[in-house]
Amino acid sequence: MADSDLMQLYSRRILALTSAIPHQGRLADPQASAMRRSPHCGSSVLVDLALRDGRISDFAQEVRACALGQASAAVLGQTALGLDRATLSATRDALKSMLTQDTPPPDGPFADLEALTPARAYPNRHASILLAWDAALEAMDQALA
Repeated sequence: MADSDLMQLYSRRILALTSAIPHQGRLADPQASAMRRSPHCGSSVLVDLALRDGRISDFAQEVRACALGQASAAVLGQTALGLDRATLSATRDALKSMLTQDTPPPDGPFADLEALTPARAYPNRHASILLAWDAALEAMDQALA
C-alpha cells in the first residue's frame, strides 16, 4: 500500500469518527446482545440493545476494531436509536454494496458512511467495516424472536 493510499484510507474524516463513537459500553439490562468478530484482523464489536414497538430504544456497543471498523460503528451509534429492522438491514446492505459494487453510499442520516469509500479497494477491510451492523442485526433478530 502506497503512503498516499494509506493517507486516503485513514482520512481525517475517518479518524474524527473514531474519536467520537456514541453509546460505548454495555447496557445494564439488554433485551439482546450479539458479538461479531472479523477472522481477517481480529476486530470485534459487541452490541447490546432493547426494542420498543419494533425500534431500537436503547443501544450500546463495545468496539475493538481498526479505525475503519470504529468509524463504521460510530455512524451506527449516531443513528441506532429509533431504527427498525428494515432500515438497519437496508443500510447494512447499502454499505456492503458501496464497498463491493461501487454503488453510491447510503444517504440521509447515514451519509457519514461515505468516508469509508476509499476502503472499496481493500476487500480484506470490508468485514471489519460491517461488524457493528451485523452484530446489531443479530441482536435485533434475537430481540424480535
